[in-house]
Amino acid sequence: MTQPNKHFIEELRADERGRTNVSRRAFLSTASLAGIGAAAGATMPFSSNVSGALITPALAQGAPTSGGAAQPSGPQPLDYPGKDKGLTVLGDRPLVAETPEHLLDDETTPISKFFIRNNGQIPEPAINPDAWKLTVDGEVNNRLELTLAELKSRFQPKTYRMVLECGGNGRSSYQPQARGNQWTNGGAGCAEWTGIPLGEVLHAAGLKDTAKYTAHYGADPHLSGDTTKESISRGMPIAKAMEPHSLIVYAMNGESLPNIHGGPLRLVIPGWPGSLSHKWLTRITIRDREHDGQGMTGTSYRVPNTPMVPGGKADEKDFRILESMPVRSIITDPANGTRLPAGTREVALRGAAWAGDLTVSRVDVSTDAGQTWTQATLAPTRNRYDWNRWTATVQVPSNGYFEIWTRATDSNGKMQPPVAYNWNPQGYGGNAMHRVAILVG
Repeated sequence: MTQPNKHFIEELRADERGRTNVSRRAFLSTASLAGIGAAAGATMPFSSNVSGALITPALAQGAPTSGGAAQPSGPQPLDYPGKDKGLTVLGDRPLVAETPEHLLDDETTPISKFFIRNNGQIPEPAINPDAWKLTVDGEVNNRLELTLAELKSRFQPKTYRMVLECGGNGRSSYQPQARGNQWTNGGAGCAEWTGIPLGEVLHAAGLKDTAKYTAHYGADPHLSGDTTKESISRGMPIAKAMEPHSLIVYAMNGESLPNIHGGPLRLVIPGWPGSLSHKWLTRITIRDREHDGQGMTGTSYRVPNTPMVPGGKADEKDFRILESMPVRSIITDPANGTRLPAGTREVALRGAAWAGDLTVSRVDVSTDAGQTWTQATLAPTRNRYDWNRWTATVQVPSNGYFEIWTRATDSNGKMQPPVAYNWNPQGYGGNAMHRVAILVG
């Protein structure tokens, strides 16, 4: 895996000072267009008024405010036990950190590189994980109360490698800026999850004919500390809950599920927003109607049926629940900001792609802003909901500055757009093409 050239990046950052007032982070980046132009010995004009979704990757990183010394902006490095220091903090209350695309270059995402998304406070680690209790109640014939040890002994575990993705992944590509953590593409990872199929547990509970929807509850306290409030409580239709890959998980990459990732027990509901994959799981209630818990109403994890004016007022009656996540591809090597030796004419690429409930039919890459495309080679997946690792080789005609674009197409023929579309107040579904900047020579 190539790493961004530190000297190159320092040059770019130094040259960037005072050149632009663009401060928005769109696409993970480390340098300005003006800086790369200077490094390449050329003048490269730009405008600070273009849409953030159209800004070149080299310009996307923030610059200092006018009238004084540079001010810290953008994401800060994560400092958390067991986590790669390359992760970046998007929020500290609750703790949220994303994984830069170049750190997602492993076939199976290591725990150390897996993104962090919380909605409330982080509970203390369980002293005796096997004694952790899960209750299943509501529209069932047999109310269940099972310890983790009983779950393991009573049901046959399954292990799948599956993508888990935050519903707001890609949010930073929306203009005007949507509410919430400004994810680039790093709110996703693909780990090996071991657990019990949720459908088998629900079958043991005996679903009534009135069972329509699940409701999830966990041990994470509300940020306010108010014990009467849930930090989040989402749910899904019974059909999704009964799908074989929907798991009650207790292990990640062959290790006991870490506390920061919801241990000792969580849900993993692949293909749909990660908020459904409740951490520190304590109860699943089966309801006779659509769940209306925290994170289920208004515009939370919902997108408009009728395209709305960006930045306009939302008509909550015209919103639908976000279910399957959109198709996405990322370049994991080379990293954005990579400097290659002079004379390089062939660049090997690696990346990943996934498509919610669907599959990826193809991935294409471009070095000329989408004028021409080269089809990538897709590696086979292990199981449904695994991501597609892909490889490609592209030609560059000379030394200089180049952008590499990637787009994926799903099994329904829907392709990643060049910009985020269907603006919504919470910024869900932003799957604009990923781009990285490289300098040859």
